[in-house]
Amino acid sequence: MKIGVSGAGGQLGRAVVLHLASRAAAHKTIAITRNPESVQAPAEARLGDYERPETLAAAYVGLDRLLLIPSADLRPGVHATQIIAAVDAAAAAGVGHVFLLSATGTRDRAEPAIGAGYWAGEHRLLRSTVKAWTILRMNYFAETFAEQAGMAATVGHLPGFAENRVAFVSREDVAAACAGALATDGHVGATYNLCGPDRITGAERAALLSRSTGKPITFQVLTEDELRGAMGQAGLPPFIVDAVASMQTAQADGAYDIASGDVERLSGQAPRPLKTILAQAA
Repeated sequence: MKIGVSGAGGQLGRAVVLHLASRAAAHKTIAITRNPESVQAPAEARLGDYERPETLAAAYVGLDRLLLIPSADLRPGVHATQIIAAVDAAAAAGVGHVFLLSATGTRDRAEPAIGAGYWAGEHRLLRSTVKAWTILRMNYFAETFAEQAGMAATVGHLPGFAENRVAFVSREDVAAACAGALATDGHVGATYNLCGPDRITGAERAALLSRSTGKPITFQVLTEDELRGAMGQAGLPPFIVDAVASMQTAQADGAYDIASGDVERLSGQAPRPLKTILAQAA
């Protein structure tokens, strides 16, 4: 069986490829990336660039299963355009089973909301001629949150549009779950929510950051205008401001407030809590 990972050059993609290599199942891993020279054996390297959709169909030929990992490009419309092209290429190549990485709480959203691309990708997959599909919806990455620790410690607060809960999940646990789904049977037509073990409030995660950094940090509720104004004054480009605001809106709307045992079900191991990831980052 040939298993492809599209977007294999990113942090998550590389981790999925490594997890597939560690499994004893009889499969061949195909790492599809715009930089195939970076792929290490035993994975087979193929050129596939979301920015060059004409490269995708050839990269996907002969695959029994394929994981589509969207790029991290935050420019409005780019995510949707890329993933739609990838789904169409997978259908044209005759891939047997397509696994799409999406986000928890995905629903109908218009650009420039960061969830718009996930919604467009899921819809395209469900309406495509792909014979079998699986959707893997990831929660908010714990590592991404850990990167906010320095800024929160500097300003003394963690911003949010409303008190909310987030089931932060580590990138490594998402990779293990994706590899588990790709390497086993029984996932056709399933939608999984890849979440961490705890649904953590704003106040609780501010307290975790305080312990991690050794500096007092509180959770501060801001309006969208206040947050946008602060980011604009910091010189951030408009598309980054839009992305951050839409993520905060998603948190306030409960998009990441989802409990699930799917990570352990697919990977065979319990997901790590946020406090563990923060400790490792520190």
